[in-house]
Amino acid sequence: MAETRPYVDWNTMHDFMVDVFTGYGVPKEDAMICADVLLESDRRGIESHGCNRFKPIYIDRIVNGTLKPVTEIEVIKETPTTLVYDAHDGMGMVASYHMMEKLIEKAKTYGMAGGAIRNSTHYGIAGYWATMASKEGLVGITGTNARPSIAPTFGVENMMGTNPLTFALPTDEEFPFCLDCATSIVQRGKIEYYARSGKPTPAGQVIAEDGSIMTDSEEILKALVKGTAALAPLGGAGEEMAGYKGYGYAAVVEILSAALAGGNFMKALSGVDENGNKRMYGLGHFFFVVDPDAFTGRESFKKIAGDICRALRASKKAAGCDRIYTAGEKEYLVWLERKDKGVPVAEAVQKEMIQIRDELGLNYKFVFE
Repeated sequence: MAETRPYVDWNTMHDFMVDVFTGYGVPKEDAMICADVLLESDRRGIESHGCNRFKPIYIDRIVNGTLKPVTEIEVIKETPTTLVYDAHDGMGMVASYHMMEKLIEKAKTYGMAGGAIRNSTHYGIAGYWATMASKEGLVGITGTNARPSIAPTFGVENMMGTNPLTFALPTDEEFPFCLDCATSIVQRGKIEYYARSGKPTPAGQVIAEDGSIMTDSEEILKALVKGTAALAPLGGAGEEMAGYKGYGYAAVVEILSAALAGGNFMKALSGVDENGNKRMYGLGHFFFVVDPDAFTGRESFKKIAGDICRALRASKKAAGCDRIYTAGEKEYLVWLERKDKGVPVAEAVQKEMIQIRDELGLNYKFVFE
C-alpha cells in the first residue's frame, strides 16, 4: 500500500524533538539521546514507539509530574562486570544509554557484563539498547517491565507488562539479527496506535474481565487502566496455542527487571495509587552484554550468525509466499525506504506537533501545514 502520510525530514524532526524536550526542562545532551531513541523506532518502522508516543508518553508525563525531565542517576552497586542504577524517576532512555555505554566497556574488558536500573521510566524500543552492543560486534540482551497489561494463563486480570525480551546478535550482513518484541500478542503501544488511527484491535488479542474478546481500541485502553481488560500472552489465552510460553517469558522479564535492581513490580507499576491519583511508574530494566572475543572471536560469531540467517531465508517457502525474513531484516528494509524521505506523520501527530510548537513558541513550519 502506497504511503499517503506526509514525510518530515529526519533532521527537522530530530531538531524539533530536541527543542521540545529542552523546552520542557530536559538538558540538551539528554534531549538528543531521547530524540534519537524515538526516531530509531520510526527508522525501523516500529511506529507504536516513535513520534506517535512523543507527546503522550514523554511530554505529557513531564507536564503531569510522573516523569522528571532531569535524570539524576545514582550508582547503587558496581563491580568490574556489573552495575546497578537508580534513575530516580528521570528519563529512562537517558539512564539506559549511560548504562549500555558502561556495560559495553566492561564486556570488552572482561568478556561479559550485566546491569539493572530501578525507579526508571519508559525506555523506548528495547532493540535500541541491544543494538548498541551489536554495533560494537557484541551480543546485546535487554528487557523491561511496564504497566500491568498481560494476564497469566487461565487468568483475566492484567498483572504484568508487555515485557519485551530482546536480543541483538551481530552478523556479517548490513544489519544484525535483532529480535525485539513483546511477550504479549500485541503491545499497549500498538493498541494506542490503532486508537489514534481509528482502527479496531484484531480479535483474540485482548480479553475482558468476563473472558470475552475486546476489539474497540479506545475502550481497551480505558479498560486496561481500570484493570478490567488484559492482553493475552504470546500464544493466546489458555493452553490450546501454548499461551503459557508467552506467560512464562513475561514472568522471566518481570522477575529480572525487578529483582536484579531491587525495584518495583506488577501492580506497583500502574502509574496510579489506590485512590486513582497519578504517581511515578518506577519501572525496572535489565541489560546483558557478551563479547564473542571471549569465546571464539567476533568475526567468527558474525560469520556463523550470518550463515544461519542466510540459510533460513533460503529455505523452502510456503505456497504463495515469495520471501522468508530473519529478525531485523524488515526493519532494515524500512530504513532503506525511509532514509531519504523522512518520518511519515499521521494527522493526529501533526496536530500534536503544531500544538506543542505553538505552546513553546518554536520557529518551525512543517510540510503538512
